[in-house]
Amino acid sequence: MMKNVILWLVIALVLFSVFQNFSDTTPRNELSYSQFVTEVQNGRVAQVRTEAEMIYGMRTDNTSFRVVRPNIPDDKLIDDLLDKNVLVSGTEISRPSIWEQLLVASFPILIVIGVFIFFMRQMQGGAGGKGGPMSFGKSKARLLGEDQIKTTFVDVAGVDEAKEEVQELVDYLKDPSRFQRLGGRIPRGVLMSGPPGTGKTLLAKAIAGEAKVPFFSISGSDFVEMFVGVGASRVRDMFEQAKKQAPCIIFIDEIDAVGRHRGGGHGGGNDEREQTLNQLLVEMDGFEGNEGIIVIAATNRPDVLDKALLRPGRFDRQVFVGLPDIRGREQILKVHMRKVPLDEAVVASVIARGTPGFSGADLANLVNEAALFAARSNRRLVGVEEFERARDKIMMGAERKSMVMNENEKINTAYHEAGHAIIGCLVPEHDPVHKVSIIPRGRALGVTQYLPEEDRHSYSKRGLESMLCSLFGGRIAEEMTLGFDGVTTGASNDIERATQMARNMVTKWGLSEALGPLHYGEDETGMPGSGNPQYSSETSKTIDVEVRAIIDSCYERAKALLEENRDVLEAMKDALMEYETIDSEQVADLMARRKVRPPRSWGEGDFGGGSDNDPGASKQQDDDSAKPVVGGPAKES
Repeated sequence: MMKNVILWLVIALVLFSVFQNFSDTTPRNELSYSQFVTEVQNGRVAQVRTEAEMIYGMRTDNTSFRVVRPNIPDDKLIDDLLDKNVLVSGTEISRPSIWEQLLVASFPILIVIGVFIFFMRQMQGGAGGKGGPMSFGKSKARLLGEDQIKTTFVDVAGVDEAKEEVQELVDYLKDPSRFQRLGGRIPRGVLMSGPPGTGKTLLAKAIAGEAKVPFFSISGSDFVEMFVGVGASRVRDMFEQAKKQAPCIIFIDEIDAVGRHRGGGHGGGNDEREQTLNQLLVEMDGFEGNEGIIVIAATNRPDVLDKALLRPGRFDRQVFVGLPDIRGREQILKVHMRKVPLDEAVVASVIARGTPGFSGADLANLVNEAALFAARSNRRLVGVEEFERARDKIMMGAERKSMVMNENEKINTAYHEAGHAIIGCLVPEHDPVHKVSIIPRGRALGVTQYLPEEDRHSYSKRGLESMLCSLFGGRIAEEMTLGFDGVTTGASNDIERATQMARNMVTKWGLSEALGPLHYGEDETGMPGSGNPQYSSETSKTIDVEVRAIIDSCYERAKALLEENRDVLEAMKDALMEYETIDSEQVADLMARRKVRPPRSWGEGDFGGGSDNDPGASKQQDDDSAKPVVGGPAKES
């Protein structure tokens, strides 16, 4: 606000100065020389003061005037002044220098130029105020000195294999001669890939913190501008700065913004992004060596990167930073729990067992949400109750307590979620049911949450068919209790997921006897314009028939199971209407046709359900509209 006020004042001053120079400056009390002589002869002038070209005077009535002295000499004027007793004084003739005149004349122009530069700096300021008209092609990389980076490998947990891969970089930066003595060459570039939130950026900072070397940090999008050649100039400038700080580390986050496959642009590929990528390739492995400079890049999409960028000599080593297992989650939780006052009942290993598939960022968010829940309740310590609520909020969404559901909607939701849970308990190779709730969360009216028992990297045909059956359990339960005319739109997301899974079984996973172990997917070269089916129209019809057969088979199978357990369906509906949320123990009681035990208190066996290698929890959420939104595996390993 203050900057805008100052700017308008400067503009007003410039306009005033310009108009002042062009305005009529003739004063109203200026007399001609003839009038001045007449005034003197009539005795109406009291005093005069003469200068080089002007005469200033005062009349007897105390009014002032001025007269421009003509170039013609007038010797009688002095006699007339003395005869009329006019007081005469004079000043030394002083002409301004040429530099003073030039400064006064150019002052408005200088003001205009200053305002123009101010606007240019505002538009091209860049990060840290380093920008300007003359620094448009300069690098935007932020330099962190040796003492500014406090992150070390102690602060990075759950990625032990990745830390072992990059440990050589730290050893090389500390003692390069150790490797050079035997003719070894340290990798010039390391590409870190993996799901979001797994700690790729944190690991790169830990490398610099361990090695105690300068650290340049920049995003891939900072290179690309609308003007062709600017990105390449910034790449050159960044490596020039890095050479002065060598040995050092350059970290490029989200490198896929600039490193995608070349050849996709129009006009021969001479667009800004491709020129920037070409310059990066040259700097990483060109004629001029960049000894002591290690480039570390991070991306979630290594499959879209250009092949020339991944070849040996540029990014020699690729480090996959994946989701942590139960031991990794426990270590990550201990790192984040250091800053939080915990209750004695909170055990990191128990929480890790109940958070399968969580990334490092998810676990940090879990601890933070638990601390916020404790703060809202004015508690001095963070307990198990807060961690349980935080996990449910992250995995299933926040509770919509303000949402009002009528009795019919609650009953329909209870039947729907009970159908999911019962089928999940009856079909083989399905993840156990952990919690069933009809409390609205996020955009869903109800949630059925599963927790796996063991690490799974692949699924069998039997397991996939079981998942299809459980997906249709909610819709079948509605149809059995409300009739076909009473079925709601809540199963839209379940139908979408089931259809996609069945199509993948036929076209990608070779689980159809009619089509065999062939890939019938689209062209996935990653090039623009691809995506056309690589099969005939007859094959497309066969695919549709096979997908429909799988869906119909699983649908009829789930319907038969629910009809055999109609009493369990009614009992689970009643339990959900009474308690709104039931856990795995209450579900087990219902499946065994026993009396349902009351809900357990907070901290009593929470965070259970997973083994030491549980890869990911899954949940089924049912939307309250026809939009296919939330649902399916909450965390995938």
